[in-house]
Formats: sequence, structure tokens, C-alpha cells
Amino acid sequence: MPSTRQDAWTPDEDLLLAEVILRNIREGGTQLQAFEEVGRQLSRTPAACGFRWNSHVRKQYKAGIEHAKNQRKEGKKQGAYLEKNTPQNAVEKEGEEQEKVEGKPSFDFQSIISYLGQLYELAENSASNANGQKQLLERLEELEIENERLVTELNRVTEDYQSLMEILEKARAMAIGKDGAPQIQQKVKFQVDKFGNLERIE
Repeated sequence: MPSTRQDAWTPDEDLLLAEVILRNIREGGTQLQAFEEVGRQLSRTPAACGFRWNSHVRKQYKAGIEHAKNQRKEGKKQGAYLEKNTPQNAVEKEGEEQEKVEGKPSFDFQSIISYLGQLYELAENSASNANGQKQLLERLEELEIENERLVTELNRVTEDYQSLMEILEKARAMAIGKDGAPQIQQKVKFQVDKFGNLERIE
């Protein structure tokens, strides 16, 4: 069993620590499991890995942590596919094999940069989807307000129509009369009296 290291952390080790923890978050694992895995690879204690993560590395990966949590919750097929086919996985496997030979991990920086580019692209897509969803919700609210206005207008027009039909029915009843025969209306004559008022002439 290799002796426990107590030297300073390198950027490569910080990167490995972050990648393993983010992978564990996406896959539903615990941070403790990630600390143990990194500890085995770097010959450090899980406590040292946990301290390094919480005191230094975690702050740099806030967006990555949120994204990994969202991937775990949504169970996206794209996330699962990328997890199985990322260059980082190949780097980790290669590092493990190299570790067996030399006793320490080896990284291909081009693959790491490519993987980080994929993570950045996923984050951008996630932000774009969030903006699209916000616009859809705003449009939905506008349509609900418009719908309420149209329903109110429809109710008003319906009431006006019913009132008009009642007036027409009354007018028809007055024109027909009680016996059902149309009434013959007599011409009514009016004249103006000496005070300027209109009066009916019988």
C-alpha cells in the first residue's frame, strides 16, 4: 500500500478531484465515495480530498455542480451518452493504467480541454433552454390575459344579443295583437298648440 501523501495539491489533482465528484453527483453517488476514489488514485486520505474540495476547489465549480445536479434529476439521455463517451473517461482509464505502471496518474491535456469545451456547450444549451422556457411562460401569461378579455367581451355581446331578441319579440307581439292577426295601425295626426307643444288630434 503506497504511503499517504501530504505535499501540495497540483492543478491536475484539483481537476481530477472535481471531475470525479461531478461524475458522482451526476450518477447519484455521494461525495464521500468520490473522496475515497480520488484518495486511492492520488495516494491521499479521503479526509484530505474532502478538505481540499470544500476549502478550495468547490468554489470554482458552482455552475458545474448545479449542472450535474440537474442532469441527475432530469436523467437526460444526452447527459448519459456524454458520460459514457467523454474524453475524460478515456483519460481516467488511461491514467489508471499509467498509475499501475508508474504509480501516479497521467493526463492528456488536449482531451481535458475538449471535455471542458463539451461541458461549456452543455451549460450554454441549458441557459438557452431556460431563456426559451421563460419566454414561453411570458407568452402563456399574455394569452391567458387575452383569453380572459375575449371571454368578458363574449359575455357582453351575448347579453346584448339576448336583450335585442327580447325587444324584437315584444315588438312582434305588439304588431300581431291578441287574436294573432296583424293590427292595422291608424294614422295619427299631431298639431302644435299655441304654447309650442305637440298634441295628438283624435
